[in-house]
Amino acid sequence: MKDECLICGAPLKYLENDTEMECVICHKKENSKTVCEKGHYVCNDCHTQGIDSIIGLCLGETSKNPIEIIQKMMDLPFCHMHGPEHHIMVGSALLTAYKNAGGEINLEKALVEIQSRGKKVPGGVCGFWGACGAGISTGMFVSIITGSTPLANEAWGLSNKMTSAALGAIGAVGGPRCCKRDSYLAITKAVEFVKENLGVEMELGKIKCIHSSQNNQCIGVRCPFK
Repeated sequence: MKDECLICGAPLKYLENDTEMECVICHKKENSKTVCEKGHYVCNDCHTQGIDSIIGLCLGETSKNPIEIIQKMMDLPFCHMHGPEHHIMVGSALLTAYKNAGGEINLEKALVEIQSRGKKVPGGVCGFWGACGAGISTGMFVSIITGSTPLANEAWGLSNKMTSAALGAIGAVGGPRCCKRDSYLAITKAVEFVKENLGVEMELGKIKCIHSSQNNQCIGVRCPFK
C-alpha cells in the first residue's frame, strides 16, 4: 500500500459526521470527516501549501494543451496524489491554455481569482457533496472567462452547464476517487465545451496515466487513461 497520510503515511479513514480536528502542522481547528488511522489531520491550507507557485508556471507557459500544463503542475513538490490542490489546478491549466489559444482574458488576474475560488472547495467533496472539485473547477473557469455572476444570464447558464458536463463524465466512470483521472476527465470535457460554446479551440492529445502506482484505489482497466 502506498502512503496516504502526509505526516506518517498511514491510510486515511472517513468519519460519518463532521468532527473538530486540529491540524498537526498549523494547529488550526476546524470540522472535518477525514483523519488518518493514527489520528493525524492536515487542513486544506497546509495540504495545498506551495500552490501559489503555479501562477508563475502558468504565466510563462505557451502550450494550448491544458493536459500538458496540469501535468507540469502535478510534477511540482506541492502536488500530492490526491487533494484539494486539484480544485485549483484544473481551472488554472484551462485558463492558461485558453489564453494561449486566443482567449481574451487577463491571465494573471484570472489565475489569482481561480486560486481564491478553488481554495474554498475542501478535499473530499467528491464523496461528501456529490460534486468532484475537479468538475467544479471547470465551472469556475467558464465563470471567470465569461464574467459570470449570480445575476448573469447566458454566462450563468454556461458555467452551470460546464460543471454538469464535467461531473457527468466523472460520474460515468464511477469511483472510488482519483484526483488525476477526474482532473483529466474534467479538462477533456472543458476543451470540448469551450470549442462548441465559445469558439476557442484548445489542444488535446492522447492522455496516458503515469500515477497508478501511487494510487491505492486505482480502478485499473476501468480507467480511460490506463
